[in-house]
Amino acid sequence: MIPARRLAENGGDTYIYPMLDSRAQSEAGDAGTGLARLAVTRLSLTDFRCYPSARLDLDPRPVVLTGPNGAGKTNLLEAVSFLAPGRGLRRSRLSEIDRRRLRAETAEGPWAVSASVETPQGEVRIGTGRDAASESGERRLVRIDGAPAKSQAALASYVNLVWLTPQMDRLFLEGASARRRFLDRLVFGFDPDHAGRVAAYEHAMRERNRLLRNGPADASWLGALEDGMARHGVAIAAARRDTAERLDAAAAEGVGPFPRPRLTLAGTVETWLDEGAPALAVEDRLRERLAAARRQDAESGTTAAGPHRTDLLVEHGGTGMAAGHCSTGEQKALLIAILLAHARLQTDLHGAPPLMLLDEVAAHLDAQRRAALFGEIEAMAAQAWLTGTDESLFAPLDGKAQFFGVADAVVTRH
Repeated sequence: MIPARRLAENGGDTYIYPMLDSRAQSEAGDAGTGLARLAVTRLSLTDFRCYPSARLDLDPRPVVLTGPNGAGKTNLLEAVSFLAPGRGLRRSRLSEIDRRRLRAETAEGPWAVSASVETPQGEVRIGTGRDAASESGERRLVRIDGAPAKSQAALASYVNLVWLTPQMDRLFLEGASARRRFLDRLVFGFDPDHAGRVAAYEHAMRERNRLLRNGPADASWLGALEDGMARHGVAIAAARRDTAERLDAAAAEGVGPFPRPRLTLAGTVETWLDEGAPALAVEDRLRERLAAARRQDAESGTTAAGPHRTDLLVEHGGTGMAAGHCSTGEQKALLIAILLAHARLQTDLHGAPPLMLLDEVAAHLDAQRRAALFGEIEAMAAQAWLTGTDESLFAPLDGKAQFFGVADAVVTRH
């Protein structure tokens, strides 16, 4: 259980603002048996990307997928990513994931993924896929142990995963939205309710923008939406802030040859919290800011203030250089260092590290850093999924991981 910085009751709802203190982390880790794991033990795909069907039976060790480009390795990682809330590691429209007929534009049918997952709480069966019968065709269905879930946010209580893909190599060079999503994925591991709060905040913000755009809007309706945005928004900012602080401290300890990243947040709500104001006072302040900005937001079509504007700032701890100004190799190393710090914190807190999806990561590391990465994965007993075209790069994992070859959407155990 994550201790609460502040418990607030507002309008009949109770909000807990998480605080990740080291004592609670230590107690949570000591309470474990040492045998807790988070691992996919069976993965089944139907009409998913290039796979008409596929099934992998696995053990909790790392998973190495090798094969030529375009063989379907990343598609398997994407399927695993749908065991957690969100739009998967590619953030595609759900209909784009349906398998396509050869030389045709029409899809075979809505895709589906099912898995058995070993968690610290026991085994859980997860099924998810696109609901083709929904009005938009873009609704995602989720079943947990055979029962429908109210929303995909429920998955955060069972599966904690992070990923690193080649597309993220520009994370420090592009806009703040990708960095927020990256941070939120890390927050889920400490606060499973964070996913639901982010979804609720974004829904209320979209509704407010729609009302302001179409105007004139009912003031009481706008007030209700802004009240929800304030309550959810401050909880979101508090969780991000505490996670960034904890990651900054853990990353400062370093992992062998990897650089030591320094993490801070730049955001209005986070600044208010840093000033020491009580959470309820910050809620009032955000609520007032939203109400005062209605005309401005109506004209711009956006919401000027709130945690949706927050940015994650990262710098190289050794040089003080902003990550965006570092070399491509150092940026990749900084990202890996953050993920490893997060995994160590998760291991201490839950007794098990998160699932780690590392797409084409080994090819961009020198031998020393590859050895350090593999050593950390082994030391934490993490089920990391690693892909690459050259199997020899994963030789240090021989006998410590399960190897699969992927070619033309066929998966073969080596």
